[in-house]
Order: sequence, then C-alpha cells, then structure tokens
Amino acid sequence: MTGIVAERFQGIKPSPSMAAKARVEALRARGFTIVDFTLGEPDFATPAHIIDAGIEALKLGQTKYTSSMGTPALRKAIVDKLKRENDLTYDIDQIVVGCGAKQVIFNALCASIEVGDEVIIPAPYWVSYPDMVSINGGVPVIVPCSAQQGFKLRPDQLEASITPLTRWVILNTPNNPTGAVYSQSELNALIQVLRKHKRVWIMTDEIYEHFVYGSAQHQAIVSLAPDLAERSLVINGLSKAFAMTGWRVGYGAGPVKLIKAINLLITQSTTCPNAMSQYAATRALNGSQQCIKEASQLFEERRDLMVTQLNLIPGVQCPPPDGAFYVFPSVEGLVEKKTQEGLMIKDDLDIMNYLLEAAGVATIDGTSYGAPNHVRLSFATTSDLIVDGCNRIRHAVLALT
Repeated sequence: MTGIVAERFQGIKPSPSMAAKARVEALRARGFTIVDFTLGEPDFATPAHIIDAGIEALKLGQTKYTSSMGTPALRKAIVDKLKRENDLTYDIDQIVVGCGAKQVIFNALCASIEVGDEVIIPAPYWVSYPDMVSINGGVPVIVPCSAQQGFKLRPDQLEASITPLTRWVILNTPNNPTGAVYSQSELNALIQVLRKHKRVWIMTDEIYEHFVYGSAQHQAIVSLAPDLAERSLVINGLSKAFAMTGWRVGYGAGPVKLIKAINLLITQSTTCPNAMSQYAATRALNGSQQCIKEASQLFEERRDLMVTQLNLIPGVQCPPPDGAFYVFPSVEGLVEKKTQEGLMIKDDLDIMNYLLEAAGVATIDGTSYGAPNHVRLSFATTSDLIVDGCNRIRHAVLALT
C-alpha cells in the first residue's frame, strides 16, 4: 500500500452521473444557464400522500432506529407488492431494505464475491456496476451489446462469457442508459443458459419496471423461472417510481442466507434505513398506484418529443427507448468534425464537453456506460426544456464543420 488509500481503489472512478451533476451545479453557480439532461430522477415532487405520510411519521415519533433489515410493516408491504405486481412469492425474512437500491447491490456483491470472481455485465450498463465489482475484489466481465441487437444480451454471448470463475450475471431491465426492455422470449432464452450453470447467480435490477412504453412489458425473470429463485436477487426501490430519490429506500428479495449476509453488512455500516422514509414508503406501496401510471404516461410523451427533436439533428441517430427515462443516441456522425475554433471532435467525451460549453446542455458520455460514440440524455424534465435543449444542441451541431 502507498499512503492511506488501499491499492484496490486505484482506477475506481467517481460516479459519472454524480460528476455531471457537480459540473452543472458549478456552472450555474457561476451564472451560466444550463439545460440539464443528466438527471437520473423524476423532475416532479414526491406525491402528496407520501409526503403527508412522512410528516405523519415525524409527528408519531418515528425518529428512532428500526430493524436493520427494515421495518416489518415495510417488508410486508414489499412482499405484497412483489406478489401483486410481479407474481413473485417471498416471505418477510427474504426481504432486506437498504438506503437505496444502490446500497443493497453493493452489499450483495461485498457479501458474495471472493477475490477473482467474475461478474458478467452487459454493456451499455449502469455506471456503478463495474466499479462496485472491482471495489469488492471481483472482475467485471463486460459483454458489449450493440444497438443492432437492441442493446440486449444474447444467449450465445452469455454462454460464451461464463467461466468456472463466474459468480454473478447482472441484468438491468428496463435498462439505464438505453431504455432497453427484455421481452419474455428473450428472457426465456437467457434462462435456458442459466439453468445449465448452477454456480452462477442472477441479479436483476428492476428499478425502472413501471416505466415501459408502447407494447413493451416488464417481466421479472424469476417469475418466468421460479427454479432460479434460489440463486437470484431481485433489486428494486421507490426512488424512480414514486419520485423518492432523496428518501433513500431500496430493497432486495432473495434467498435467506444471502439476505442475512446483506443485513449483516448493514448492521456494521448504516445500521438501518431512516424510520421516516420507511413509514412513507410503506404508505406508498400500500396506497394508490395512480401516481405511477400518470408519471409513466408523462414520460412516454416526453420520450416521443425528445426522440423526434434529436432525430432532426444531422449526425445524431436516436432510437426510441422501450423503457426508463433516458435516450441513448449515437453521435458517431459528429466524430471528426471541427469546432469553430478548429478543434477536432475525437469521441463522445469531446461531444459531451462541446455541448456543455457551446450549447449550455449537460449530457453524459456513452463511454462511461461502456458504449463509446453515444451520449445519454434524460427526458425526466419539462417539455419546454426538452425543446430548448434540443434546439441548443442542433444549433451547436450545425456550427461544426
């Protein structure tokens, strides 16, 4: 070890989405007007009945430590939700609640990975998966999934990636950053491969499950293959569906042995999720789900608007995503163009920086998601800002030569 920081932290990067947020805040503090398409959260407020539940919790004295696994009331609400919406059957002791889904994912990897274990991660991927694996001594095995294959892992790719060292496959559907949603037939094809490899565990990150558009439907892989439940961890939370990102409530559902190990780490780190948020989350899951339907309809309208606007820009190709609230257009047509200052645009990082500096539009480079020559833009913002931001991008692109 050189200095105080452990060697395994060498190469670990800050979350690109958090770095993008910091850049936007710094520019705004200097007086710049920035259209921010980096946001990974709904732009509207948490629904009023959930806020009311949070206030009620404080008035009732819900300000103490709770069970490290989460309150029994919330875990029961999660059990009921999984049965009602996903046709998944779990007992309360198979549920653990964390300070966001991110904590549950991290703790699951920490609890299960031995040094050198491999974790298969289809790319494009959520930015934190590879670094979480590396921090915990594992080896991320990145499997590129092109736009031509819908940004989705094929069964032959999965089969070819599995080795005696494979511990996990992480499947994120609907996907961040692409919005790709696996169909039932696509999941069944992956299931046939997974059934042959008994040592391999499956982590399904389903945080965007309620935001699917058109004919797409979200399907929980464990509901299609109950026999895989004994080596599967379902990840979900309330951040996206209920606009509760700052409340920090996520959960995992899986075999008792793994859930207990995740909980053990919680007892030695954060102790428990906060009591007020858990009370409000229980109300959210047990109450009316109309707010989710309304949010999904709004996001679909914004998706259509952003896709239309971006496809009017020369050099940008933007397929409509089936889920989540991001678009992931190819910007390969802008590579090797020159700015008015004569600088060559070499890659998507240059494009991201150019759009921020020349157009005042914040995006995130595709390289951070394992897919160069793309950028991610969030449509979790108002229609007016979508039109304004896309117009800014178009003017900046037309200035390239």
